[in-house]
Amino acid sequence: MPAERVTPNLANPKNPTTPARAGAPAVPETRQGFSRRAVLGGAAAVTGAAAVSVGAAVPASADSGASAASAFERCLPSVPAIKRRSRLVDYEVVELAALLRARVVTAVQVTTAYLDRIDRFNGPFETYGDNGGYNAFVRIDRAGALAQAAAADTKFARARHTRETLPPLLGIPFGVKDSVAVQGFEAKDGSHAFDGNAALRDATVVHRLREAGAVILGHTIASAFSGSITGTFAGNAWNKAYVPGGSSQGSGVAPIARLAAAAIGEETGGSIMMPSAANGASGIKPSLGTSSVAGLMPLSPGYDVLGPIARSVRDASLILSVILGPDPANDPLTLAAPDPFPAMPLTARGGRKPLSGITIGIPQSDWMRTGKGVQAGTSPQSLYDQDHQTAFARLKQQLTSLGAQVKEFPGLDVTVPANDPYFSSADVLATVDGSPVSPSSAVLSPNRYEIRYWDAVKDFAATRPADQAAALLAQYGRKGPNDTVSSFDSATRFAGAVPASVRVEGEKRRRQLQANYQAALDAAGVDFMLVLSLGAQIGLRTGSGFPVYRAYYQLPNALAWPMVSFPVGYDSTVGLPIAAQFWGPRFSEPEIVQAAIDYQAHFPDYHNAAPPDPVLSTAKVAPHALVVERPTPPELSNDPLIAEEALR
Repeated sequence: MPAERVTPNLANPKNPTTPARAGAPAVPETRQGFSRRAVLGGAAAVTGAAAVSVGAAVPASADSGASAASAFERCLPSVPAIKRRSRLVDYEVVELAALLRARVVTAVQVTTAYLDRIDRFNGPFETYGDNGGYNAFVRIDRAGALAQAAAADTKFARARHTRETLPPLLGIPFGVKDSVAVQGFEAKDGSHAFDGNAALRDATVVHRLREAGAVILGHTIASAFSGSITGTFAGNAWNKAYVPGGSSQGSGVAPIARLAAAAIGEETGGSIMMPSAANGASGIKPSLGTSSVAGLMPLSPGYDVLGPIARSVRDASLILSVILGPDPANDPLTLAAPDPFPAMPLTARGGRKPLSGITIGIPQSDWMRTGKGVQAGTSPQSLYDQDHQTAFARLKQQLTSLGAQVKEFPGLDVTVPANDPYFSSADVLATVDGSPVSPSSAVLSPNRYEIRYWDAVKDFAATRPADQAAALLAQYGRKGPNDTVSSFDSATRFAGAVPASVRVEGEKRRRQLQANYQAALDAAGVDFMLVLSLGAQIGLRTGSGFPVYRAYYQLPNALAWPMVSFPVGYDSTVGLPIAAQFWGPRFSEPEIVQAAIDYQAHFPDYHNAAPPDPVLSTAKVAPHALVVERPTPPELSNDPLIAEEALR
């Protein structure tokens, strides 16, 4: 029997209503199971709108830590209420947490099941290109993952007798984006140009996952230098001939393809939302400062965020509750977030209309881009293809049925200069070293300079073979108007010479844009927004990528506002997912995530669906080949300075 087919023995429960709780012995395996009623129609979600924040900060005492864990475990579904699934890898994170605590399954079984699927469907590792499989993982730590799982099982067994507090993600297998440090492993940010870039310690987010008991399977593949929001290295979870979305390609594919229970993605401008949407995953792009980015290979400090991608929004919410919180020594931006952060929800609210009192706005100036360019002045919804229009109309009806008021409102038209003094503004604040300084460059270029962005790459390139050094120079070097050749020094010189007064002006304009957008919501009485990042069936990996998509997909990052993506249907031709996104003001994660959890509790078919297993093909790129995947056209870049320049 393949490991992925291990199925919990949940028949004939003697005590079907008692979940395992911190401070009480786990129920013996022989007492666990489903009733027939639960198998045929049991709901996996616990109602009651319980919310919990675990792992966000060091507890003041052991008692407070135990209390947080107890609150978490009270949010877990009871074992009999968990819908029976055909494969062990189909259970959600929250469900696995309940099954593991009840000792119905073991962490080694769960980890082995995922490793088995990686062996069967991922294809060769260390391949930045089409490897013939999903190519969601670029490298794994098989021995380390099994050791972590075995240690988790030891903790579960010991807790029966000691009643010790168990961390929330104990025994749950994760993937981590290739740009995030995992101690002892190379992080390459999507390119063999970074071969040899071994991490001396875990990134803060990875450390917090480990503290919460997670099993780290390995690195999920990223677009080259985290640059492309379409991606071609991985294959889409539903049909590997199609684009997976980027730059967190593998993190979007792995949970849906059942190669990991969940994953960590990184976004600078679309890199969590686009792969979540393309693969039908449930992902959260946090507000800037919600979670630490220490240990991330940066793209644009002041935009970069790390967040979870999973199958359900409640799973993603649990993961975010673990990784968020202050990291003052390593990431001062986390000091901007509320502390303590408002509790992240883990259960759906009760009642038939949990969204009563909420107004969800559909911004009519959230222009779409097609092959003909930005379609300003045309309602975004009119540009959706027929399947997306049908799904969007159904979604509005579903949200209304849950009590929400869903209405169109103007939003903020950033093509109007008075509305947008920052994001896509054509203003030139200064000329430095022969190059114009835009408002966004006035903020981001000095941010990069202060972390030695180019000097660090230059120092690394000096230690590498010629082909790696050349690829790094091609990616990070600058050839200014007065330069004869491209160099790292030129980029450093430009960013370091941006006057402080110009930087202050850029930051002032960024805050003004935030205020303008908040005012647009307030004027319409809107709590948060509903958008579709992708408006038509996505393209083949050899084709155009995204035929219809939000032109200003980077705007939430400029605003520092959060988003949550969740699937709402499937297209009628290929069966690829259709996804929607909630988008709200900074630090509104609990509100937008709660609404998405409520939606999925009432309409679970979309996020519970599993794709068919792929047929492997011949690899088109040899492992370890140094190739560069460049965003084409440039407006598909995850780098805000490239994408925003294309908008100008």
